[in-house]
Amino acid sequence: MSIGARLRRWHPRTPPLPQDLADLVRAGDPEWFARELAIAVAPPWWVWTHLLRRFSWVVGIFGRVEVTGSIPEELRRGPLLLAANHIGDFDPFVIAVALHRLGVAPRIMTTGGIISAPVAGALLERTGAIRVERGTELARHAVRVTEVALVHGGHVVAYPEGRVGLAPDFWPERGRTGMARLALGLRVPVIPVSQWGAHEVLQYGNDWGKLRTLLRAVVRRPALRVHVGPPVVFDDLQMGRVGDANRARMRIAAALTRGLRPLRADELDAPAFRDPTRPTTAVAAFPGGIVPDDIP
Repeated sequence: MSIGARLRRWHPRTPPLPQDLADLVRAGDPEWFARELAIAVAPPWWVWTHLLRRFSWVVGIFGRVEVTGSIPEELRRGPLLLAANHIGDFDPFVIAVALHRLGVAPRIMTTGGIISAPVAGALLERTGAIRVERGTELARHAVRVTEVALVHGGHVVAYPEGRVGLAPDFWPERGRTGMARLALGLRVPVIPVSQWGAHEVLQYGNDWGKLRTLLRAVVRRPALRVHVGPPVVFDDLQMGRVGDANRARMRIAAALTRGLRPLRADELDAPAFRDPTRPTTAVAAFPGGIVPDDIP
């Protein structure tokens, strides 16, 4: 076997899969499903926590990471869904560093294309990242892995919008109901993680402009702001009751929008950073960042 083929097949050693979880794996499931289940049930990988502890400063090369808010210790001891607005390809790194400062080693839901990359994708998977194959039948596997991670006390970062937000004014979209259904079904706290600034580090388009914006960020060092708000209240909602999943997703979008307003206080109408490669084909849940007081 060639060196290239070995690199494409290489993965760090995976923890053993408990027998009760092995029963979830069926013939025809992708080969990575069992591996991700085993990682989801295991404690955070020591390499991942070491990187967060010793090398978070690397993210600071590209901007000034500013974190506000907190996560109470009693919540950190149990499972958490951390809902973040998705503003660019660099923001997972900023979120990971910010949450580490607040005592959390996050497992981040990530597109399958990234985790499928040789070596780097394998390492990312081993950190607890959960593969999301959007728009395919394999998407349901991400739900199962996420459920297992949460049942075993994991702290999972997910993007309710399901992609980088494409609203013209950069306010969060209403997103999908997947996270809302998980939260209602498992009764897991949802913590809103609002962020701003990471979109200036890597442009949206996948061309040489990504390198240009990355190098420019080293010089400009934009503010990379993250605010962690209080848990979203779902006490009056129930899984399976008509309309409640939609109410839950709108409450998540409202919490993200409210947390985002102070982070972009000087850019409420439009972002100062212009990215011509970014489409503007979506609609914000709350245009202009204005959230009514009577969200149901």
